[in-house]
Amino acid sequence: MPKKGLTVWFTGLSAAGKTTIALAVEKILKDRGIKVERLDGDTVRQSLTKDLGFSKEDRDKNISRVSFVAKLLTRNNVIVLCSFISPYREERNKARETIGSFIEVYVKASVEECSKRDPKGLYKKALAGEIPHFTGVSDPYEEPEHADLICNTLKETEEESVQKVISYLEDNGYIEKSGDDVYSDEEREKVQKRLEDLGYI
Repeated sequence: MPKKGLTVWFTGLSAAGKTTIALAVEKILKDRGIKVERLDGDTVRQSLTKDLGFSKEDRDKNISRVSFVAKLLTRNNVIVLCSFISPYREERNKARETIGSFIEVYVKASVEECSKRDPKGLYKKALAGEIPHFTGVSDPYEEPEHADLICNTLKETEEESVQKVISYLEDNGYIEKSGDDVYSDEEREKVQKRLEDLGYI
């Protein structure tokens, strides 16, 4: 069980790695028997916000609705993993105020790198003018100024980013430290050294 509810808000460009990291964190938490729910931009838009488009007004409404759901789950001691581009600082700050128990994780990668990854071919279409209001191409992305945690997927492996999130939750008392570590001692030393080399710890 988590010690208390929390929303972990992953923000960043499309293809930065938000969902990939959130999925891995979700698996670790579930394996530990912790109540966790994951809200993802793609799946939420198929149900909760399927009536909304991608204008700034609609993006703001999208985040507002998600924040309401996350708040309900969080106050019932669930750890909520939200993966949304959420490009505007004001709306992310409103989400923090609405939910209360909230950490912002900036999943950082450049537009150039995300364009190379582009698993859905969205950047290619956006650059060709086929997708309007595409964040990072025809719409802005406002980087967090005071993120609680930064996962730089240009420099870190998926495992390193995931471990940073888990360690943050443990170190700040949101979850118990695991007796059965997900990493061997050797693997933990490698991750720690890597993060030290990158200047994160």
